[in-house]
Amino acid sequence: MTLMIAFGFNATTHLPANSQSTTLLVGAAASLKDALEELNPRFESANPIIRVRYNFAASGTIQQQITQGAPIDVFISAATRQMDALESKDLLVTGTRRNILTNSLALVASTKSLLKISDFQQLTNPNIKRIAVGEPRSVPAGQYAEEVFKNLGILDRLRPKFVFSNSVRNVLASVESGNADAGIVYVTDAKATKQIALIALASPRLHSPIVYPMAVVAATQNQQAARNYARFLTGREAKIVFKRYGFGLAE
Repeated sequence: MTLMIAFGFNATTHLPANSQSTTLLVGAAASLKDALEELNPRFESANPIIRVRYNFAASGTIQQQITQGAPIDVFISAATRQMDALESKDLLVTGTRRNILTNSLALVASTKSLLKISDFQQLTNPNIKRIAVGEPRSVPAGQYAEEVFKNLGILDRLRPKFVFSNSVRNVLASVESGNADAGIVYVTDAKATKQIALIALASPRLHSPIVYPMAVVAATQNQQAARNYARFLTGREAKIVFKRYGFGLAE
């Protein structure tokens, strides 16, 4: 428990059903929260001696936690960069890494907004004062957003308007609360609330491919259970749920 507090985890906790249960900690990109929480009872029902807890955060944050020795069993990132960094340090179980999902980048605004926005270029309009984006060093959605703005030739004009958040879900919250006039999130996040209007999707040509890799962490003490969980997320039942939330399938 001390280690969990030290690393600042915000995990969804499921108590073991009995003393023989194995408890997994899954570090997952914040954009996966709704889908994974829906899938969790299905996995636990099919695997009654395995319980799963979640640490939902920015992919870069989870990467650093794993590097520092956090007891994470499975990592699911929203970009390949964070997974590459761990793999280069031999912090993943060889042969367990695989791309499982894809996503799209979306420009969103509050449904209550009176601003007339229809595309990314219009974010340069002086009436748009604040744009919520993920902190690009740790939040992949922020990295993708910067790539889009750079390729559109408007990044330098938009920088003074940026309101940085430490996860894509906090970007969404900034827009919902009115603390930002617009935001850049994944299309799956845009579909998660009726308070958000999806304005436009970024062309895939404007940013790196949005791919979610998954791997078992080398330091896990529960490798077989972790492998079982990873296998479940690539199965038919999980794929149906992911597609319903708007994710694409990488395989």
